[in-house]
Amino acid sequence: MNSTIREILEWLICIIVAVVLALLVRYYIGTPTVVQKTSMYPTLKSGERLWLNRWNRTLNKMPERGDIITFEAPSTTFVLEEDINLDNPIAKYEKEPQGVLNKFIYYVLESNKVSYIKRVIALPGEYVEIKDGAVYIDGEKLEEDYLQDGVVTDMQNGMNQGYFTGFTVPENCVFALGDNRTQSTDCREFGCIPLEKIEGKVEFRFWPITKFGGVD
Repeated sequence: MNSTIREILEWLICIIVAVVLALLVRYYIGTPTVVQKTSMYPTLKSGERLWLNRWNRTLNKMPERGDIITFEAPSTTFVLEEDINLDNPIAKYEKEPQGVLNKFIYYVLESNKVSYIKRVIALPGEYVEIKDGAVYIDGEKLEEDYLQDGVVTDMQNGMNQGYFTGFTVPENCVFALGDNRTQSTDCREFGCIPLEKIEGKVEFRFWPITKFGGVD
């Protein structure tokens, strides 16, 4: 009887250790994810599986222009023109979970958490302007070879009219857009993303296997 109990306890300890290690790896190092929408088409398609590098988040490292990142969706995904302050164009996060358990479920288990996947376009201190069908950074037109032929960038994404243009990206924030500009809810509508809300960087695609490899 004692040996049976000891064996059960050993198995329970092994399972607990394995779960804790898996959660640590998922939160601090990396995790798989699935593309669910079309905002990054044609770079990424719905159903594709990616590996997210979360080490940069652990180190609190700013992403680079062109990186494809995931971040926590803002609590307000569309800001009316009259409510915008271009002196402080940062997305609003006003629905933080309360209590240790709720925070663990939300941030670690990521239950009921909505995330967006977009491409970093502008970095802190850079002046962003969208005009003439393109993005301009500090007055220079941004060359975007990853966009589909014929795609233009304006403040109309097909669903809403965005108003975040003509401002300087705040410190410790990024300005990010979807590659599918007419079908992407992004920083044009809700503002810049704080570094602490960035969850990970797309490191590579592992499914479908025929497209295995890095993502540009």
